[in-house]
Amino acid sequence: MQRGRRMAFDFGDVRIGVAVSDPDGILASPVITLKASDRDLALQLQRLCDEYEPIAIYIGKPSNMDGSDGSAVDKAENFRQLMATITRTPISFVDERMSTVSASRSMRDSGISAKDARSRIDQAAAVAILEFALSIEKNIK
Repeated sequence: MQRGRRMAFDFGDVRIGVAVSDPDGILASPVITLKASDRDLALQLQRLCDEYEPIAIYIGKPSNMDGSDGSAVDKAENFRQLMATITRTPISFVDERMSTVSASRSMRDSGISAKDARSRIDQAAAVAILEFALSIEKNIK
């Protein structure tokens, strides 16, 4: 597996969770939750890419449980296109079917209320997306 940080995004209409890996691709950590409607979203994304210098970017692909494309795929594709204007780093979609569900369950099990957990859930979902992508990378190589 190539050495370098990977970055993942859990894109949503309201919030975007962000996670990043360590340079060895072992640990995925939450970074921040961005507001999707911020006027300076592109600048914030640019700063994250400049700070972490990822060698790969993963975006959660909102699929239905049967694997077909979900209704939000077009929005995720628009976000991918925005990212492509910001960086030349390779960008891939990763199945996110259970990322938010597992993140919500984990927060609830930790005793964190749904209201307090909103932005954390998006970050945890980005972590789940990144962990899944890292496991795929490790199994391919």
